[in-house]
Amino acid sequence: MMKTISGIAAVAVAAIAFLAVQAPTAQTATQSLRVAQEFRDIENPAERSKALFGEMTKVITHPRCMNCHPRDDSPRQGMAMQMHNPPVIRHDESGFGAPGMRCTTCHGAENMRLVGVGGIKSIPGHDVWHLAPKSMGWIGLSPAEICTQLKDPARNGGRSLADIHEHMAEDGLVGWAWAPGEGREPAPGTQARFGKLVAAWIDTGAHCPTPPAAEAGGVSTGD
Repeated sequence: MMKTISGIAAVAVAAIAFLAVQAPTAQTATQSLRVAQEFRDIENPAERSKALFGEMTKVITHPRCMNCHPRDDSPRQGMAMQMHNPPVIRHDESGFGAPGMRCTTCHGAENMRLVGVGGIKSIPGHDVWHLAPKSMGWIGLSPAEICTQLKDPARNGGRSLADIHEHMAEDGLVGWAWAPGEGREPAPGTQARFGKLVAAWIDTGAHCPTPPAAEAGGVSTGD
């Protein structure tokens, strides 16, 4: 539920107003997301699994997700994934920001409507708003690299495949991507549809796409 802004620190509003004049307008048309059943005609389970992950990347690589999965210490903003303004940093592996400029300085427990502040219509918000750990950074990685990282317990927070499904299908902060507030393009499809794609990917062996270099050389990863 959206709230009308009231009583937010003037410095935070001023910084956001500055961003508003340079932020790109959110696109109005969202990319479609196919349902898991549409991949049943792919007979080879490994190939079906790879195709399912390819469909998952429509969500994973969308700016609503990627902006909070940087491989450096700075979140991104907007469909163009520009550097966060005002400048903020991860600070530590918790990803909640530096003392005095925590994520929660501007981001509350829910999206907040802005009235009369340039071109920005709302401040995104959700409980425990923070960056993903650097080990889970995705910006700049190929789908094959993201997939391999996603399955690696050493880099995914010790999660099993079942844990990954629960996180993708049920986590509220992940779900924010489909309800990002006024003025922002949501991730494709719905969280429920995405969760079913993740489940189908796991059920078919959780195979990763073949890296482009391997495809060019005729090499199969066999994962």
